[in-house]
Amino acid sequence: MPRGNRHSLAGHVWHITERCHHKQFLLKFARDRRAWVRWLFEARKRFGLCVLNYQVTCNHIHLLVQGRDRSEVGRSMQLIAGCVGRAYNRRKRRRGAFWEDCYHATAVDTEEYLVRCLVYIDLNMVRAGVVAHPREWSEAGYHEIQHGAARYRIIDRVALCELLGVTEQGLAKLHNEWVESRLVRGKLEREPEWSEAVAVGRRRFVEQVQEALGAQARYRRVEEVGDLSVLRDPEEAYATISGSKWSG
Repeated sequence: MPRGNRHSLAGHVWHITERCHHKQFLLKFARDRRAWVRWLFEARKRFGLCVLNYQVTCNHIHLLVQGRDRSEVGRSMQLIAGCVGRAYNRRKRRRGAFWEDCYHATAVDTEEYLVRCLVYIDLNMVRAGVVAHPREWSEAGYHEIQHGAARYRIIDRVALCELLGVTEQGLAKLHNEWVESRLVRGKLEREPEWSEAVAVGRRRFVEQVQEALGAQARYRRVEEVGDLSVLRDPEEAYATISGSKWSG
């Protein structure tokens, strides 16, 4: 299949998705999902990865980060994916790829667009019909945003608050209101723009990303999807992995 994009522009927020090989449910056991979270914590320590939210499902992961240089995201993803995959294969006496060929990164605008992406990640397993509320899924950043973490902190609450324009004292309350509002509205269908586009947000933001990517964005196009501007990848890039309720 075509390789997903791994664009890296310092200072941007990136929504990263990575899927298990052939959409297999290789993360169906909690021990493997917890292992992914442990290695995310290790990546934060080693490389200074700025994590804003995350969720580990049964066959793919979501990770929201602020890229502060051009290498930390790639090095972090390489560490996490390699360690989780090798441990699983050793335990199961399995051979072959654990992950799809490459993770995909979508640049996300700030303010209301970041809120929407944040909540979209939180509600992944609700969309899939596995749980009724994000609090019921353990391997997710939702809990740390709501309650903080005395030890093994992963979410950078200071950075998240700055990007959202809220105070640390008000973060949990507002986050809960955003999630509950979306649940009440009930329209939880998959929105592929958040996980398949190159950039999502205001048109000016999307055009700035396109300009910064230069030759890498040569064959991309800016489209309007509802109230979002979206910089698309070539259409065929994700045709083989979209459509499943588990596909993020």
